[in-house]
Amino acid sequence: MTPAPIWLKLNPMNVVDLQDFYASPLGKATHRLVFPKISPVLQGGADRRVLGLGYATPYLPPSRGAMAFMLARRGVMHWPPTGLVQSALVDEYDLPLPDHSIDLALVIHGLEFTDDPTEMLRELWRVLAPRGQLILVVPNRHGLWSLSDSSPFGFGQPFSPMQLIRLMKAAEFSLDQMNYGLFMPPWLNLGGLRMAPTVEKFGAAVLGQLSGVLIASATKHIFAYTTGKRLSRGALRLRPALLSSPRKNAEG
Repeated sequence: MTPAPIWLKLNPMNVVDLQDFYASPLGKATHRLVFPKISPVLQGGADRRVLGLGYATPYLPPSRGAMAFMLARRGVMHWPPTGLVQSALVDEYDLPLPDHSIDLALVIHGLEFTDDPTEMLRELWRVLAPRGQLILVVPNRHGLWSLSDSSPFGFGQPFSPMQLIRLMKAAEFSLDQMNYGLFMPPWLNLGGLRMAPTVEKFGAAVLGQLSGVLIASATKHIFAYTTGKRLSRGALRLRPALLSSPRKNAEG
């Protein structure tokens, strides 16, 4: 039997750990820096159906059409804090949703914690409507945050930009944009966290792709059959008639 990857053995993050992180000074600073990079995509009509998968509740705007699905092995929490429950514990490979039922999927603290990222993305492709949008926020393999256990981005499987692009391509998503966030070191003290926006701007200008997280936005496309496929299928239907024609002519 193949041994489990070391990151699975050293991955104790559950929903309580994630909730505690976002209540901490570092978590609040993380939210302030990441949210502006995804908020333009989150804005939309009130009737849009939005799915948050993983632990997306700090970034997910409460609305009647929003749902927060949390991975079975991480646990679940009540969301939103008041009113009807719109959160659920799910199997990320078998979401309890019909085909084409979601307009936007936001995945945070999800893809890096699953055993099969490609299968998880394929399931998201299934539930997304045609031209539906996907936002992925994952730890960057080349950044400092994946090397530190002071945040959830130091646990699970980090990805390089090319690895993330290949995963989305394998799941038939078309990449729209790759963005980068969290250039500040993840171990700043309270004084340093107050300067986080300044540090972030400096890092974005100087460090390039050495960010703490990758923020990818993609679109679900449904491609029609190509002309070549149509012609080949037509040829198969015509072939028996073509083969029988000379025989009929000879008999005649």
